Formats: sequence, structure tokens, C-alpha cells
Amino acid sequence: MPESLSNITPLFVFLGIATLGFVFLLLSLVIGDLFDSFGFETGLDGAADGNGHGFLDSRVLSVFVTAFGGFGAIGIQAGLSVVASSLLGLAGGIVLGGVVSLFARFLYKQQSSSSVGTAQLVGRTAQVIVSIAPGSLGQVSCRIGEERVEKLARARDNREIKAGSTVRVDEVAGDSLIVSPYTDSFSQN
Repeated sequence: MPESLSNITPLFVFLGIATLGFVFLLLSLVIGDLFDSFGFETGLDGAADGNGHGFLDSRVLSVFVTAFGGFGAIGIQAGLSVVASSLLGLAGGIVLGGVVSLFARFLYKQQSSSSVGTAQLVGRTAQVIVSIAPGSLGQVSCRIGEERVEKLARARDNREIKAGSTVRVDEVAGDSLIVSPYTDSFSQN
């Protein structure tokens, strides 16, 4: 064994592991998920369960590695063997990594989106704000909850619909809507 390697103590190894984990943690906080940033696809990240945050997120793994090294170093300083210190580091890494993962899942679930999907407009009533000329586009405005959505619209039967008229959204056609004049036989959703 080379002379330089014989001077390496278990404490130095555990502190090196903790430092490496901490550097990756800092990088992932600045860059974002390192796996996503560099195009790595693990397939085991658990994001498919709808939580949006995977177990193999680089931040969670970085916390695990940092805690493993830190708790291992604490074990060595407390006089534990290398095996016992490694087990202490493993337990500490699992606990802290799990806490970070649960917290990230909690934060992800708290996110909400106020954007309205165009498909949500189908079946709703809207008001024409720019007249729809025969065979041409106009513009309609529709309110969904607290959000007002304005979209380009075309009349289903290619006839004129004047500004101020109420229409029913029949379907979505690309970036525009297909509308028909509103009658009382339609129910508003």
C-alpha cells in the first residue's frame, strides 16, 4: 500500500464523504435536480405516482450522503468501530434523507396552478368581445372561477356573431374555439 494511503484515517474518510455530499447538495440547490439537468433518467424516482417528487432526487441523495459521512464521523469520534460508525451513518442518512424527501413531497403538493386548460372551456358560455365575421375569426371571453380567459373563436355555422352576443363553446380547434350562438336549451357548466 502506498505511504500516502496508509495515513488516511476513518475519520478523514467519513468527513470526505460528508464534504462530497455537501458539495453536491450545494450544486443541486443552485442548478436544480442534477439528474434532470444532465439528462439522467433513473426510472426509479417515484414521480410516476403523481407526487412529482422522486425518491432518487439529487437533493435527497446529497443529504443522505452528507448525513452518512457526518454521522459516521461522529461515530468515529465517539469511539465506535468503523462498522458501527457506518451503521450509524446509514441510519442518519436514511432518516435525514427521508425527512427531506417527505418535506419536498409536501411542498410539491402545496403547489397549485391557476392556469385554465383550453379543454375546460368546452360546454361553457362565453361573450363575444370581437365580432366573428362569416368564415373568419373573432374573440370571446369566458370566466372560469376567478380567471377570465380570452380566446380566438370561429362560428360553427360560419355566420356572423356580433360583439356582445353570448355563445356556447362547442370544441377546441388548435389555438381557437368553435362556438355557436347560445340558446336557453344549453345549460351552463
